[in-house]
Amino acid sequence: MATIAVDPREDYLLRLGDDALVLGQRVSEWCGHGPVLEVDISLANLALDLIGQATLLLDEAGDGDQLAFHRDVLDFRNCLLVEQPNGDFAQTIARHLLYTTWQHMLLQRLQQSSDKFLSEFAHKAVKEVAYHRDLASEWTIRLGDGTEESARRMAEGLAWNWRLIPELFEVDDAMQAAIDSGIAPDPREFEEEYRAAIASVLAEARLEPPADQRPILGGRRGHHSEHLGHLLAVMQFLPRTYPDAKW
Repeated sequence: MATIAVDPREDYLLRLGDDALVLGQRVSEWCGHGPVLEVDISLANLALDLIGQATLLLDEAGDGDQLAFHRDVLDFRNCLLVEQPNGDFAQTIARHLLYTTWQHMLLQRLQQSSDKFLSEFAHKAVKEVAYHRDLASEWTIRLGDGTEESARRMAEGLAWNWRLIPELFEVDDAMQAAIDSGIAPDPREFEEEYRAAIASVLAEARLEPPADQRPILGGRRGHHSEHLGHLLAVMQFLPRTYPDAKW
């Protein structure tokens, strides 16, 4: 069977765009359900930032609406971390801490991309993602160094998401092509810095890093958990039901 050639730029745009789209949809599920009004508004703003990022990236990759609402689950290239269920507030914060710490480091380096669009995108997005990272860090510390109940929930949220960290630093053939062309930074070069940053937050939160588990990979190649299918069923319902509607 012949191998289908993958355009490294388009593939990389889809990876970044799908990460932002799926995480934005996940965080938006908190709208009206936050533990307090201030947090509810903060989470809604995080979701809007992420959907804005997704719009720019997917529009650059092709027809943004078509890519968001009319692809099947196997065609999505997001990492497995962002599609994980919200769980309780602590689990949501753990997921956001682990992803946005990585995303911020990536965007810092993506500003040097040989691709003009990606470089300009990174210069704009890195500031808002720094806020996402800081908010998640602050809540991790508040919950971890809070009550016995909040610390337990924070530890459980970290344990749920921890096994998905290795995929953030995985480099497959398509990713290697993007790196070789100067489009994308090599995530392996900042894995040590990432783990040190997470360890620093956990130390301040008086939490122990979870034990490393067998890594779970595959999201970048379309092998997703059952959670993504349920998310897409909600997100894509209206455009698929009324494909000719004008919004």
